[in-house]
Amino acid sequence: MSAAKPWYREPWPWILMAGPAAVVVAGAVTMWLAYSSADGLVADDYYKRGLAINRVLAREDAARRLGISAEVRLIPGRMSVVLRGASPEVLFVHLVHATRAGHDLRLRLARSMGGDYEAALPPLPPGHWHLSIEDALGRWRVAEELR
Repeated sequence: MSAAKPWYREPWPWILMAGPAAVVVAGAVTMWLAYSSADGLVADDYYKRGLAINRVLAREDAARRLGISAEVRLIPGRMSVVLRGASPEVLFVHLVHATRAGHDLRLRLARSMGGDYEAALPPLPPGHWHLSIEDALGRWRVAEELR
């Protein structure tokens, strides 16, 4: 006659408890992710931003009418912009990460000897980036995308 094993020596109680235990761990990880990462997609002033879209579109139309275009080059540690159709003293480039507002940058690019515009660029996190290139007075704007 064999002695009965204690319950914790049997495989079935552990197999049955594994499912609920995995759900508890997954729920804890999900909660940690939700609280540790900010949701940068919703703006408090969404109505004002919506009204400003028309002004932004008008500046992009002005750039098209003036024949202004830009070519962006990323060199390790630097950003270079070749601008055609205008030659202001400085350019402003706003780099907007598609999903993380905390990574957004605004750079001031000065004209170099070669005629293009350059500035130091910190390392960018991977992802989809929207660029807006504009003059200092905000009369025109060129929109670009980086991946």
